[in-house]
Amino acid sequence: MEDGNGNGKNMRHPAPGPDPDFPYLSEYDRYAFPKPDSQRDGVVAIGGNLSPGMLLSAYEQGIFPWYNPDDPILWQSPDPRMVLFPKNLHISRSMKKVFTQARFTVALDRNFYAVIKNCADRYRPGQYGTWITDDIIAAYTQMHYLGWAHSAECYADEELVGGCYGMRLGAVFFGESMFAVRPNASKTAFLSLARLLFDDGVDFIDCQVYTDHLASLGAVEMPKSEFLPLLRETLALRYPLKNSPNDRLTDIIDRRGNWNLLYPSCSPASLRPPEAGSP
Repeated sequence: MEDGNGNGKNMRHPAPGPDPDFPYLSEYDRYAFPKPDSQRDGVVAIGGNLSPGMLLSAYEQGIFPWYNPDDPILWQSPDPRMVLFPKNLHISRSMKKVFTQARFTVALDRNFYAVIKNCADRYRPGQYGTWITDDIIAAYTQMHYLGWAHSAECYADEELVGGCYGMRLGAVFFGESMFAVRPNASKTAFLSLARLLFDDGVDFIDCQVYTDHLASLGAVEMPKSEFLPLLRETLALRYPLKNSPNDRLTDIIDRRGNWNLLYPSCSPASLRPPEAGSP
């Protein structure tokens, strides 16, 4: 595995996708990536695999996998970073009307695979192909089965019309992608999830990189030099709880599990942002 500057024991160009010779890391194993603070172009490391321990290690260190299908795994930590804080969550007048009219219903973790598959298959203007490869789909679906990755789904008459997915570690939610096949469906899923997360103690949502869509919802850019210390400080509250693989307190602070079961009282009405009923 190489760092983002091309340094590493194996200097040959890695093959596309995960490295079959790289060790599998369970969710209780950790990998020390090169420090993301000093890597050029946002690429922290090249190679490795998408096993649970690698993904958890990456997110804990402010890194995530983002690469094209013909590339090896590229572990990224972009500068600046797109972040959504509770005080900045913006619900437009038109979205308030969508919530008030109850055009959609929202569910959590009912069909994670369908959400990530739709995120992979949706055409986006200016984007050729998708970074959500079959390997990414398999890895995050496994993380969902392990209780780490979660989806918010937007339904119209029981048809899945939008959604988003990501991972929660302590007081941080790491958003990955969203999709919609009807206007405002992805916003409905994301805003509902964001309100739930913020009410449940999440300090911020890592939205990774700038898009106009995210900016319209209140996300802002911040320098990596500020984001990484904030992430370390926020996640530091998790570490005293990690005394053993069976430490139930760890699962509680990460809200690990199936959110469809953990939040059984989350009806569509309770997921609506409070502003929905305002004029």
